[in-house]
Amino acid sequence: MKIEFVNLSRQYQAYHQYIDLQIQKTLTQSSFIMGEQVKALEKELQVYTKSPYVVACSSGTDALLLSLMTLGVQKGDEVITTPFSFFASSEVIAFLGARPVFVDIDEKTYNIDPLLIEEKITPRTKAILPVSLFGQVCDMDEINALALSYGLSVIEDASQSFGALYKQRKSCSLSELATTSFFPSKPLGCYGDGGAVFCQKEEHAQKISSLIKHGQTKRYEHRYIGLNARLDTIQAGVLLAKLPFLDDELKRRQEIAQYYSQNLKNCVVPMVSQDRESVFAQYSIRVQNRDQLISKLQELGIPTAVHYPIPLHLQEAFSYLGYRLGDFPVSERVSKEILSLPMSAFLLQEEQEYIIDHFNFLNS
Repeated sequence: MKIEFVNLSRQYQAYHQYIDLQIQKTLTQSSFIMGEQVKALEKELQVYTKSPYVVACSSGTDALLLSLMTLGVQKGDEVITTPFSFFASSEVIAFLGARPVFVDIDEKTYNIDPLLIEEKITPRTKAILPVSLFGQVCDMDEINALALSYGLSVIEDASQSFGALYKQRKSCSLSELATTSFFPSKPLGCYGDGGAVFCQKEEHAQKISSLIKHGQTKRYEHRYIGLNARLDTIQAGVLLAKLPFLDDELKRRQEIAQYYSQNLKNCVVPMVSQDRESVFAQYSIRVQNRDQLISKLQELGIPTAVHYPIPLHLQEAFSYLGYRLGDFPVSERVSKEILSLPMSAFLLQEEQEYIIDHFNFLNS
């Protein structure tokens, strides 16, 4: 059996009439940049998350960068974040000349440990950037309360958690700013790069709307040094076509995750806090013999991925920060054991049983 890690082809076949209609609409209108579908998508995202303001943009990475720029993060500032994440979450901090300040993760959720944040706050701290990893929202109430007491901003990196629930509230509506990614493999993905910034304040939304088009406030009038970070109209159309099906897909993802967790043996399965619902952007377990398992599963047509093999504080690009092996023991331990199995709403029952049966046999 040959299994896809994320089966986007099956998803397209299920929704192709709606996706094709949106793409054809853009082609017919020939409004490829800032077409009407972009504004329509922003409105739908606003309704879905109950976030007051939404600005669509060119990628999840640009969404993070735009959020930091909106807050005025610059050289000499510090932003507290997690070392166990995709590179972009800290890359954008460093790109602006600020310093990523890492805080270790909770070993059960893999999200930043809120109990360890306060000791890292200094007079140079500008913001806290927690990452809602693998589809589960961080401890946002605790993080927001701490930030408020120190006069700091919070940006939720919700690149993997769009659609997730935290105490019956949607990810992306829980902090001053939030960002997400619409990379194709995300629970809500387009057919290229795409992202969005979610704002609680109108002034932030207005500034970001300017920053995505070179800092323009009017045509050829530039208030800020900005970016070319607009979302393509075709990508907005794809997302508009997929969004109505998202909640059904998320239910299916949760069912698949539950079946994995009930049947996999000799591994650490994901733990989701009782007051949360994960969207399982990845289904990630922990095993002791990862490399051997990866090789043997691959031979059987079962793809896997490692999210993430090297914590950010040990990446060569961040060597100038001066961190050492052992500084963040939980992140380092998890990075050696984490393993992601195939996950999508279109994973068939027989495929999942095949994965589980062979995993359990190889891992016995």
